[in-house]
Amino acid sequence: MFEYLKGCLVDKQSTQTGFYLVVEVNGVGYKIETSEMDYTQSPDVNSEVKIYVSLIHKEDSMFLCGFLTKETRDIFKILTSVSGVGVKMGLALLGKFDTCSLISLVINEDYKELTLAKGVGTKLAQKIILELRDKLIKANITPIKSEDSKITESQATQDTFAVLQSLGYEYDEIKTAISVVISKLSNPNDSEELLRECLKYLSM
Repeated sequence: MFEYLKGCLVDKQSTQTGFYLVVEVNGVGYKIETSEMDYTQSPDVNSEVKIYVSLIHKEDSMFLCGFLTKETRDIFKILTSVSGVGVKMGLALLGKFDTCSLISLVINEDYKELTLAKGVGTKLAQKIILELRDKLIKANITPIKSEDSKITESQATQDTFAVLQSLGYEYDEIKTAISVVISKLSNPNDSEELLRECLKYLSM
């Protein structure tokens, strides 16, 4: 229903129940629940802000969750598709880890690190990895074209293609992002750095 809201950040609220941003758009104030990380990184009150939102519809309530980047919002949607991961836990994970770090932990199956997020025990961390890794890495990937072999020959680029396609990016824009970014990296085989820089490029 909503993709993003762009307006004036009129209030920031940190409470026992969570972190909230209030954004005024055309005279209407939207209260948006967010992660601790995005709350901290959001601009000062009375600044213009763009928040990518997800409408949460429950039997007894309807509210918005929002994030400073489209990638974080999309990861939130994937996270909350895992059984046992609700809105609060999804926000807790994204409050503890940035998008690239979280993806890296899943790819590397580092469940112990995931348990550092509030409310995430060992069994749930392992379940998150099992289900998310399947969605991020074993997604239906567009076959790599032979003429693109120079940018897709490493495991890092294959992993980056998998993750970015699972987030909804098209093959050609991913290919362009990797082509631009990879030549600037000190270590092009670093999956986490390659993914982070490609996400930055694609969000420009």
